[in-house]
Amino acid sequence: MSPILEIADLKALAKRRVPKLFFDYADSGAYSESTYRANETDFGRIKLRQRVMVDMTNRSLESTMIGEKVAMPVALAPTGMTGMQHADGEMLAARAAEEFGVPFTLSTMSICSIEDVASVTTKPFWFQLYMMRDRAFIASLIDRAKAANCSALVLTADLQILGQRHKDLRNALSAPPKLTPKHLYQMATRPLWCWQMLQTPRRTFGNIHGHVKNVSDLSSLGAWTAEQFDPQLSWQDVAWVRQRWGGKLIIKGILDVEDARMAAATGADAIIVSNHGGRQLDSALSSIAMLPRIVEAVGDQVEIHMDGGIRSGSDVLKAVALGAKGTYIGRPFLYGLGARGKAGVTQALEIIAKEMDITMALCGKRKITDVDRGIIAETPFG
Repeated sequence: MSPILEIADLKALAKRRVPKLFFDYADSGAYSESTYRANETDFGRIKLRQRVMVDMTNRSLESTMIGEKVAMPVALAPTGMTGMQHADGEMLAARAAEEFGVPFTLSTMSICSIEDVASVTTKPFWFQLYMMRDRAFIASLIDRAKAANCSALVLTADLQILGQRHKDLRNALSAPPKLTPKHLYQMATRPLWCWQMLQTPRRTFGNIHGHVKNVSDLSSLGAWTAEQFDPQLSWQDVAWVRQRWGGKLIIKGILDVEDARMAAATGADAIIVSNHGGRQLDSALSSIAMLPRIVEAVGDQVEIHMDGGIRSGSDVLKAVALGAKGTYIGRPFLYGLGARGKAGVTQALEIIAKEMDITMALCGKRKITDVDRGIIAETPFG
C-alpha cells in the first residue's frame, strides 16, 4: 500500500472503504459544485513569501480559540451522519481530537448522540445547533448539551432550507440506508465497513431518535429537514438561544459583510466565515475569498474563524495570515475516519500539523500566533 502523505491519500482510501452513497454525501456540493471546488482552488491563488537565514528553532503551533487552548488553530467541524463513514464515527473522532488537543464539534444531525460522545470523552466538546420549528425540541437539545458539559454552542445560520445536492438524490441517501439492490451491492463490496456497522446499534440520528414527536419519517434526512428546518429564522432568535444556553456562542455560516456586522452585534464570542462547504448556495464566493473582507469589517469586534476548503496545513496558515483566529476541517477528518477510523482522524490532524509547521518555518515564523499578512506574497482577495 502506498504511504499516506497528504489528505488526498486518505480521501482515496476512504473512497475504497466507504459505501458510495455515504462517501458521496461527505464529498458533494450543491448543484454544479462550483463553490465546493472554489473553496479548495482559491487557496492555491494565495502565494506565500519564502524567507531564509532566519531562526527556525523552537516552533509552536499552540494557540487559542474562544479562549480555549488548542494544539493548533484547527477544530473538527460539525458534519452530519459522521457515524455512517465509520461505525461510531463521532465518538472515535471526538476521542482523536481530544487526544490531539483540538476541539471537536458534534453536529445536531449526528449518528452518535450528545450523550454517546460525552461518555467517551473527558474534556468538553462543542455542540452545533440547527434551529428547527419545534422549539421545545431545540430547548431540550441545548439543555442536553449543557448537561454534557459542552463548552461552546455553534449555531448554524445558513441551513434554513436544504441546498440540493444531486449526488444525494441520485443515491437515495438515508440513514439507516434503504436496503435496495444498489445499496446492498455497495455495502457487499465494503465488507469491513459492514462488519463494523453490524457491531454498533448506532445507525440513525442519535440526537433525534427518541427525543422528538410527530416526525413522519425519522430515517430520512430529507423528510426531517423539510419538516423541521425553520425558514423564518431571524437574528431575534439568536437572543433566545443565547439566553437558553448561557455559555460561549459561535455563529456559523457567515459569508457577507452585512451579515457579519449583524452577527457581531448579537454578542457572539466568534463567527465562522463559511458557505457550508459549498453545500448550500452554489456560485457563492469561497470562504477564503470572503475572509479578509469580514475581518476588516468586524475583526475588532468578534473573533473570526473560517471553514471551507482546507486540505493542508498551508491552507490553515493562509487563513490565519488573513485574519482567522481559528479554522475548521470537515472533509479531511471524514476521509481519515472512513479510511482508518480513529487512527485515520489522528493521521489527518498530524498531516495538517506537519504541513503547517514546515510551511510556517519556511515563511520565517516560529509561532503561529506571530503569523500575519506579512507572510503573504500575493493574494487576489484584498
